[in-house]
Amino acid sequence: MDEILPYTSLKRSTFYYQAQRINRRKNKDEELLKLIKEVKSKHPCFGYRTVTLKLRSQGIKVNHKRVSRIMRENDLSAHMYNKQRRKYNSALGPQGKKAKNLLHRRFDTHLPFQKMVTDVSEFRYGNKTQEERVYLSPIKDLCTDEIVSYNISKHPTTDFVVKPLDALIELRPKLNYRMTLHSDQGVQYQSVQWR
Repeated sequence: MDEILPYTSLKRSTFYYQAQRINRRKNKDEELLKLIKEVKSKHPCFGYRTVTLKLRSQGIKVNHKRVSRIMRENDLSAHMYNKQRRKYNSALGPQGKKAKNLLHRRFDTHLPFQKMVTDVSEFRYGNKTQEERVYLSPIKDLCTDEIVSYNISKHPTTDFVVKPLDALIELRPKLNYRMTLHSDQGVQYQSVQWR
């Protein structure tokens, strides 16, 4: 050190202060690692957040980021299966012919049955182990904001979206203007049956 320090701008006291600080941190991390291993031995599926809460309940003041770093460095992180809750996406699947956007975000109208919109919505019910899904396909009139027809099904098939369309055609009065039905570009709406 006597030979190296004169060639640097670092003071001797600063070097030794930093060296001791690093050693103190390593010692503290080793103590915390022992406590984390004790918690993990009893609860192997605990992640860093739960381990932090457990340590705090034992009266140990510790930051969750520090616990996360130590667990990651020592391969103590929780390796549990993460069941991702996939949302329904009607654009997945075989692609057909996509219709042109005729509304171009002009949703206002004063004429009934002129501008209609539809989409498929997914709803989940039941507990997490036995979760069920149900799908809703409403057709809404943008003039009155009224749901003119709808269908509910356990499967989002093409027939499922065509039923409210058939009901709309029967309900529609004779008009002297064109009715536009706007939907997203999901698989059901690209099908030949829908078009």
